[in-house]
Amino acid sequence: RMSSCLPNLATVVPSHGLRALFILTTSFVFFAAVTFYWRTGEDAEGQLYSLPTQSRCAQFLPSPPSAVAGGPPPPPGDVFFVETSERTNPSYLFTCSVESAARMHPGTRVVVLMKGLANGNASLPNHWAFSMLSCFPNVEIQPLDLPELFSGTPLAKWYLQSEHQKEPYFLPVLSDACRIAIMWKFGGIYLDTDFIVLRNLKNLTNALGIECKYLLNGAFLSFKPKHKFMELCMQDFVDNYNGLIWGHQGPHLLTRVFKKWCSISNVQDNMSCKGVRALSPEAFYPICWENWNKLFDTISSLELHKLLKNTYAVHVWNKLSHGTRLEITSQALLAQLYSQFCPATCAKMKKD
Repeated sequence: RMSSCLPNLATVVPSHGLRALFILTTSFVFFAAVTFYWRTGEDAEGQLYSLPTQSRCAQFLPSPPSAVAGGPPPPPGDVFFVETSERTNPSYLFTCSVESAARMHPGTRVVVLMKGLANGNASLPNHWAFSMLSCFPNVEIQPLDLPELFSGTPLAKWYLQSEHQKEPYFLPVLSDACRIAIMWKFGGIYLDTDFIVLRNLKNLTNALGIECKYLLNGAFLSFKPKHKFMELCMQDFVDNYNGLIWGHQGPHLLTRVFKKWCSISNVQDNMSCKGVRALSPEAFYPICWENWNKLFDTISSLELHKLLKNTYAVHVWNKLSHGTRLEITSQALLAQLYSQFCPATCAKMKKD
C-alpha cells in the first residue's frame, strides 16, 4: 500500500513546492508508524513472551545476576520456596521473594515448587512473574509432587488420611509438613514466599530463627540433609498432631523439638546446642508480627540501615499485611526493600 501511494504524492511536489513536500513527508511517517504498529501491536505482557529471551530479559531486568568470575563455588544446597495451594498467579511479594533470593545467591539453584503445576502441564502459565523469573539462570520452577516428597518419611501416612484436608488450617499445616520433609530429604535453605532476602544465606547451616522472644519460626530453615533434628521434627509432627490449633505443627512444633534437643525450658536459655543454632529475632524477624504495620511506615535510609544491620532477610508477615495498600514510590520501609532487593518486581509494580 505504501508503494502505490508514493508515486501519486510525488507528482504533486513540482506544482505545490514546500507544501506538497510537507504532505509527502508526513504521509510517509504515518504509514511507517502504522506498519510498525501492525508488527508490534501486542500488549506489554504479551511482548515478554514473544521477544527472544535475551532481548526480553535485557529489557525487563535492570541487572541480571551473574556469579563472580574466579570466586569460590557456593556451598552445596539449594534454596527452596513452596506453594501448597493451587495458585499459579504469583503475587508481587511472592515474585520479590524469589527474585531477591536469586540475586543474593547467583551461583545457587533457587527452586520454586508449586502444587498447581503438578497436573502434567509441560509449560508454565502465561503470567508475567514466570516470564520475569525465567530470566534468572538459577531459578527453577517445578511441580510440587506431594506423595513423592513425603515418601520414605513419617509424613507419608499422615498425608494419605483425607480427613485432614477438611481442617481449617490445612494449607498452612501442609506447608509446615513440606518444609521439614524438604530439609530432611535434600537439605539446603527453605524460605516462605513472604521474605525479602537482603544477604547471602549460605553461611548459615543447621539454623532457624527466633520469631519473637520465646518462639521459633520455620519461615526460614537451613539444614544439612538427613539431619537428626529434622527427623525429630517429622516424628513430632505425627506423634503430637493437632490440625485444629494454629501454629501447633509449625512454630510450636519447632519450639517443642528445640527445647527437647537442648534440654531447656526456655529457648533463650541456650540458643546453640548439639550443632543447631536458634538465631536472634533481628536475623529474620526484625519486625515482630505484632508490629507488622511498621512495614508501611516512612523511614529514612539511615534508620533503615541501622534497623537491618544484622538482618539476613525480612519476613513481611503476609497473612497480616496482604490487605494493606503500599505506595511503591514512597519511602515506606517495605517500598524501600522492594526497590533495593527486587528491582525488576518493583519496576513492574510501578508500571502497574
